[in-house]
Amino acid sequence: MTDRTPPRREISEEQSFRLLVAGVRDYAIFMLDPDGVIKTWNAGAERFKGYAASEILGQHFSVFYTEHDRIAGRPALALQTALDEGKFEDEGWRVRKDGSRFWASVVIDPIRDEAGRLIGFAKITRDITERKVAQEALRESEEQFRLLVQGVSDYAIFMLSPDGEVTSWNPGAERIKGYSRDEILGKHFSCFYTEEDRVSGLPAQTLATARAEGRFEREGWRVRKDGSHFWAHVVVDAIRDEAGELVGFAKVIRDVTERRQTMEALERANAALFQSQKMESLGQLTGGVAHDFNNLLAVMSNGLDALSLRAQGHADLRMLETMQRAVARGATLTQQLLSFARQQPLKVEKCNLNAVIRGFEAVLRRAADGMIGLEVRPEPEPRPVLLDVARFESALLNLVVNARDAMPQGGKIVIAVGNIVLDEGAAGTLAPGPYVRVAVADTGSGMSPEVAARAFDPFFTTKEMGKGTGLGLSQVYGFIAQSGGDVLIDSEPGRGTTVSIYLPVAEDTSGDADTLTGPTLDTVLVVEDEPDLLDATAALLHSLGYEVLTAGNGSEAMGVLNRRDDIGVLFTDVVMPDGIDGIQLARSTRELRPDVRIVLASGYPLPALRAQHGNLSDFAFIHKPYRLADLVRTLGMAT
Repeated sequence: MTDRTPPRREISEEQSFRLLVAGVRDYAIFMLDPDGVIKTWNAGAERFKGYAASEILGQHFSVFYTEHDRIAGRPALALQTALDEGKFEDEGWRVRKDGSRFWASVVIDPIRDEAGRLIGFAKITRDITERKVAQEALRESEEQFRLLVQGVSDYAIFMLSPDGEVTSWNPGAERIKGYSRDEILGKHFSCFYTEEDRVSGLPAQTLATARAEGRFEREGWRVRKDGSHFWAHVVVDAIRDEAGELVGFAKVIRDVTERRQTMEALERANAALFQSQKMESLGQLTGGVAHDFNNLLAVMSNGLDALSLRAQGHADLRMLETMQRAVARGATLTQQLLSFARQQPLKVEKCNLNAVIRGFEAVLRRAADGMIGLEVRPEPEPRPVLLDVARFESALLNLVVNARDAMPQGGKIVIAVGNIVLDEGAAGTLAPGPYVRVAVADTGSGMSPEVAARAFDPFFTTKEMGKGTGLGLSQVYGFIAQSGGDVLIDSEPGRGTTVSIYLPVAEDTSGDADTLTGPTLDTVLVVEDEPDLLDATAALLHSLGYEVLTAGNGSEAMGVLNRRDDIGVLFTDVVMPDGIDGIQLARSTRELRPDVRIVLASGYPLPALRAQHGNLSDFAFIHKPYRLADLVRTLGMAT
């Protein structure tokens, strides 16, 4: 059987190389003579550039360059560089036959014969337009992101290395933390933490958590360059590459100090309001019980007097005397209850607390006992207050005795008098303004927060059975509250107790201050949407001698203000349902009638109202529920 397979034609190495180059379609590979004239052309060159070999052979290779590059001499520079350096490599725009452009990667190598003479250039070009477009898109995206981050000023946004060193820094970080970019780059981020947090290892814990869980989020104190502290909300995210390797951390921080302060003020105001309402309720209950008990004691006392006239023998008289003493003790107890309930009549006078305490100091020293040191620190320039002096002396004595009992092994009591100006919410529910503070501090056993919270409750005592009625502090509280002030306790187990009495300064008040009346009796427009409260407030103002007009909502009040020109005071609730709230009414009134004094009343604390409505410093404010002394004082401060 004969093999009819045709014999394979052998080709030379040079022919193989030519076929290889001619068949390549992903690269334009062609030769230039020493002057740059095109001598060869492959399939890739025809595909990229659009010229057939018959169209392009013999033309100068500068035809592929843009007009701008030809004028700039880029083709000649490419050949000269290849000659000088042995190679020319570049990327740039090139032009196809149809005039369209593509982004090319170009390599030009000089070709020499065996004698070293230049015989031309090998030129390899690749179309990398897609890669160029992708790079440009990425660069544009990165630039937009950089501009976004650099434009943010309310947030500190920066990068950390895997070890925690700062590697980027935006203007928000500079504004919040105080460091410029040059100052902070390369430093460890732990410099933003407090000394306590650094000692406890919080910076390392932050990175460890972010590395393990992908994210760390927390709030806490951070430190600025100048050493000041701010409350920060912090988020740290771990950043990983495509292979999952950690390349660093993204850290975003916001200064939320103002929000924290607002929340703390709101919590304090709510706690003060709760305490005030609790004491008010207890006072009403206690007062009612005390009045009824007084009536029962009167019946018993009168009956015992009648029986004593009919008594037979010494034994009967002794029994009746014992019963009378019990009635007298019960009467004293009811007086204490009435004092807590603020239902005791007060003989008020304008007085100097330094002088009052100085005149009563001998009694206080005897009460302190020999093992207790007593120091009185007067105010150099005390301001006058309105006070029932006898009851104040009794209250002060009560505080000194309590302090003495808290120091069975001895100690020291300090009574300090000082002028003070309170901000909103600084002391219970007291309105901001000038006060005189009398602080009684001891070095005794102190009280837990739970005990301190109940210290003013009637009948609550920590003393042994038979050594206290539990009415001492409640009596002090009731008397001071009835005098327009407040009492606060600062105590901690093992560190003593300070009881602070705040009394309002008596401004422009005569020494004969048996009644608390406003300095000027104007016509008052009361605006309140709750009918019962509207009637009660109007009656209270009537009792002080004011002429009172009423309105049930903001629209009705505006009508009254437009009709009446004799209104001196607008007293308005803040929250009303008809669309015009008290703030809007107050501001409209200030524009319409600048001469009208304005008082805002609300159960919400003033910081919360400021957070919602902005600056309210143009108006006086009174917190619900308000008492007679609160009302008189606020009307006197209204502008």
